[in-house]
Amino acid sequence: MISDDGIQIGGYTGAAGTPVKADVVVVGAGLAGLVAAAQAYAAGRRVVVLDQEPAASVGGQAPWSFGGLFLVNSPEQRRLGVRDSEELALADWLSSAAFDRPEDTLARDWAQAYVHFAAGEKRSWLASLGIGLFPFVQWAERGGYGPDGHGNTVPRFHVVWGTGPALVAPFLAKLREGEASGRVSFLFRHRATELVTTAGRVSGVRGEVLEPSAAARGVASSRRQSGAFEVWAAAVVVTSGGIGGNHSTVRRQWPGGRPPLAMLSGVPAAVDGEFLPAVARAGGRLINGDRMWHYPEGIHNYAPVWPQHGIRILPGPSSLWLDATGRRLPAPLFPGFDSLGALRHILSTGRDYSWFVLNKTIALKEFALSGSEQNPDLTGKDVRLLAARLKPGSDGPVQRFLDHGVDFLQDATPAGLAARMNALTGGKLIDGAELDSLIRSRDRQFASGLGKDPQLAAIRAARRFTTDRIMRVAPPHRMLDARHGPLVAVRLSVLTRKSLGGVHTDLDSRVLDSAGLPVPGLYAAGEAAGFGGGGIHGYRALEGTFLGGCLFSGRSAGRAAAQAV
Repeated sequence: MISDDGIQIGGYTGAAGTPVKADVVVVGAGLAGLVAAAQAYAAGRRVVVLDQEPAASVGGQAPWSFGGLFLVNSPEQRRLGVRDSEELALADWLSSAAFDRPEDTLARDWAQAYVHFAAGEKRSWLASLGIGLFPFVQWAERGGYGPDGHGNTVPRFHVVWGTGPALVAPFLAKLREGEASGRVSFLFRHRATELVTTAGRVSGVRGEVLEPSAAARGVASSRRQSGAFEVWAAAVVVTSGGIGGNHSTVRRQWPGGRPPLAMLSGVPAAVDGEFLPAVARAGGRLINGDRMWHYPEGIHNYAPVWPQHGIRILPGPSSLWLDATGRRLPAPLFPGFDSLGALRHILSTGRDYSWFVLNKTIALKEFALSGSEQNPDLTGKDVRLLAARLKPGSDGPVQRFLDHGVDFLQDATPAGLAARMNALTGGKLIDGAELDSLIRSRDRQFASGLGKDPQLAAIRAARRFTTDRIMRVAPPHRMLDARHGPLVAVRLSVLTRKSLGGVHTDLDSRVLDSAGLPVPGLYAAGEAAGFGGGGIHGYRALEGTFLGGCLFSGRSAGRAAAQAV
């Protein structure tokens, strides 16, 4: 079809030049969008999925992910001796979320519903889709502020066998089936810019057709417009994602104080949040924009895919965590205990980076790297490669960062390490003698066999858990023991990742207006909706809850939209 101004109209067009009316249009082909679309198709609806990226990037952030899922009282936990319950998990969630705003009412309801899902149907539903789990449950966000403070009381981080790509696969396969039957259509390079409203009801989406792109998954693609499009539908589901790739928006929404001057991106540039204002223009309410989940343990990817590409270190508890001046972070801000608390403390020092100081033995045992591409053994379901990772001296992803990562420094002595740290940052903030004294004080505690250092107590407690003892926590030893050397310092940067706020939705994923009433015909899910309710996590997340939030809210939105048609 040709518009009045001569621009080619893409998308669905009928013989008379009128956009064809689909049943459900999904804006965004990330995990939440694929789940919502698959649910609507399974309910017999005709579905159109729009995405501004080329087909290579279908799945959004999920194919890049480590594939961590929050589950409660699972068989995997019980086999490892972990005693969990829905009641305990909900208490941990609410303590971490610290809901304190009037608009948090629905978010709290979403949280309760999600924990119930994670303790019940979630695992069997995943199994019915052919999604398996790695048997060794991980312990993320350990907290440390007491029984009513932030953190997971027990390990709940279950890694999908096959990581993020395996999580995407069954939903994409279902939609490809629908595509073959003519009931599902993917419109890639279709950048939604506006919601169409007819007689008070959202009735479609319009936007720009972007020029074709051969960009590989995650690589920034062109925004050059080659046309325009409009698609009509009885229901529209917004799953356009968060803002982590848009640093200007992240800085504008940064909670209190100054935002970091320098940040790495843990997500592709396409995660720009630019469709969210269109939801607001259509009457939807955006809430909790100042709640975000970024990481303090980011490192530069030596082989970047997207702009400012960073990788997160998933650390065990043994590294010394120092601020930019070489001062140790206070308890309980040990590696892996409280990401947001550590981030706030680091930024309060007036600088945007910090350091892990450890030795090579600890690095190879305790460092995991986030992302499917950094875990080829789990992603490829390769048991032999996984076993090789656990062997001393293996040439795995961590070793490659030790060899090639700009943030990784090695030296035989604390003084030499301090000199390298100062050279990397272009200052003289790290005093070699003070670093030597700090490491030796730490080593005396380990040599005592007991000790008063709370980090030592945390390490010993962690090694009581089977997964940590086997693959995540190094046996206590002196850091200066030459057999475990050389010493290692890793510069850590702020890494953008997730929005915790978003479009306000009810438990049926209907978008709500400023009066708390549903906007007819409009639904939202995934990160765009704060993973449910405009902020299911409150202020802090328990990890493994982002992909799971996409699954849960995407399922809810797809089913509700299909039912409303």
